[in-house]
Amino acid sequence: MDILKSLGHPEEIFNLFRFKMGGCRAVMPKLDYDSMSQTLRTCYVYLNQTSRSFAAVIQALDGELRHAVCIFYLVLRALDTVEDDMTIPLDKKVPMLTHFHTYLYQEDWCFTESQEKDRQVLEDFPTISLEFRNLAQEYREVISDICHRMGVGMAEFLEKKVGSMKEWDQYCHYVAGLVGIGLSRLFSASQLEDPEVGQDTELANSMGLFLQKTNIIRDYLEDTTEGRAFWPQEAWSQFAGHLEDLAQPEKLESALSCLNLLVTDALRHVPDVIAYLSRLHNQSVFNFCAIPQVMAIATLSSCYNNPMVFQGVVKIRKGQAVTLMMEATNMRAVQTIIFQYSQEILQKVSLTDPSRDKTLHILAVIQGKSTMSQSRSHHLSPMYLSAAMLLAVLSWQYISTAAAQAQGTGDV
Repeated sequence: MDILKSLGHPEEIFNLFRFKMGGCRAVMPKLDYDSMSQTLRTCYVYLNQTSRSFAAVIQALDGELRHAVCIFYLVLRALDTVEDDMTIPLDKKVPMLTHFHTYLYQEDWCFTESQEKDRQVLEDFPTISLEFRNLAQEYREVISDICHRMGVGMAEFLEKKVGSMKEWDQYCHYVAGLVGIGLSRLFSASQLEDPEVGQDTELANSMGLFLQKTNIIRDYLEDTTEGRAFWPQEAWSQFAGHLEDLAQPEKLESALSCLNLLVTDALRHVPDVIAYLSRLHNQSVFNFCAIPQVMAIATLSSCYNNPMVFQGVVKIRKGQAVTLMMEATNMRAVQTIIFQYSQEILQKVSLTDPSRDKTLHILAVIQGKSTMSQSRSHHLSPMYLSAAMLLAVLSWQYISTAAAQAQGTGDV
């Protein structure tokens, strides 16, 4: 099924084949679980159970940074599970959020009343907090500080809807920008990256905001169906009386105008993303940071002016995701990818879209910062790829036949 979706994109078929044949290990090497303690192995089990997007890239990080980021993720996943659980009354939830960072130093603290799908990270929080306390002090300080600040921010928005565009930035800062800031401080603390990576909170914040806004834009229908509202009222109130009205077929033109406005706002973080990535030196850290960002701009390109945002979930093809994962391993390739998707969005900008001028402006800025290389040597032509795929299939058949014949001879 994945190959069928990529039939019109031979490069994706080629990369799916490479990925299946072991190319994934180039960007995601296998972990040595045997050398870990039982509690640390359990933490990686929880990581793989609770993360759809980040488990693989976290496990590809170098050295002790990998464990620090794994625990950081699980602590914030536990905090987020408390925020998401609508069965916890506010008078209990607010103090849990604001004091959650203190539970990291309480050996036996756990919460067994959650109904959320990721409740295991709360029920077995003692395992996570133990591994947190096993981390070096420089990692513990970062994780505890970010957990505290995020909990306070989440509590602030529990009874407050995202109204203005400024509040949208503030909400995204609390739930994702702080993650970017915390990760950057962990990178620097590990000495795999320079101190300035952890010190420049503005660029790190933009990394988180770009990912979070992309998710919020893409998840419009799922969120509104479940009674959640993350699109800022300042944006949608220009086009509808209620946020859920945008899903009505007769509101399609207004809905697309609102969608394009928000995509344009998210795109303004891309120049900071380029600046941030250009500072990174360690290959595993670069892959960890770059892969989600190129996935995000590919997703935004798919969402832009797309009615399907209001009818279902817009996802990039698996072949597309694998291609991005395998290509986004150096700054030159990332700039090329960003340029290509910005060009794709540019081709879809309508003459009548209310945000047209702002969209064209930010796309021009992005393209100026991600100038295409004159060489396209790392991109193979569709004709060459089709021939390569045919050769690979024929070679595979030949090897299989030869192996079967050899086995038959051996049996005689």
